[in-house]
Amino acid sequence: MLEPVFIDTWGWVALGQRKEPRHEEVTKLYQSLRARHIPTYTSDYVLDEVITLLFRREPFDQAVRFLEAILAAAHQGYLSLVRITPEYFTEAWDLRRRFQDKPRISYTDLTSMVIMRDLRINRVLTEDEHFTQVDPHATIGGTNRG
Repeated sequence: MLEPVFIDTWGWVALGQRKEPRHEEVTKLYQSLRARHIPTYTSDYVLDEVITLLFRREPFDQAVRFLEAILAAAHQGYLSLVRITPEYFTEAWDLRRRFQDKPRISYTDLTSMVIMRDLRINRVLTEDEHFTQVDPHATIGGTNRG
């Protein structure tokens, strides 16, 4: 079984913005994940952030095309779009209260961490070090390190 990858906001933004410094690298990684049929996941909260950021940074028609491609990938089964349930929300709230020493972790990241723990996903496509601060077993960048 191929180890699944959770795609965080940064991963989608890097994929959707040609001006992003690591756009080409992330595009190749995403294409590799798809070609190798590696399960990929994201959440509705992550997409909320992506929608907000891309519509601020990109022309309207490009942002629409990119987001519709993500939604089509979910509809076609290439991507699992996880909805934040009341249970996930409560678990993330518990994490928020527990990690009072890490006030810069976004609530969206906490919901992602709850999903990853629940679905036993250890790899995340992000540049956000918060994932390894909370779970030392998480690997960032979409590939295992070490």
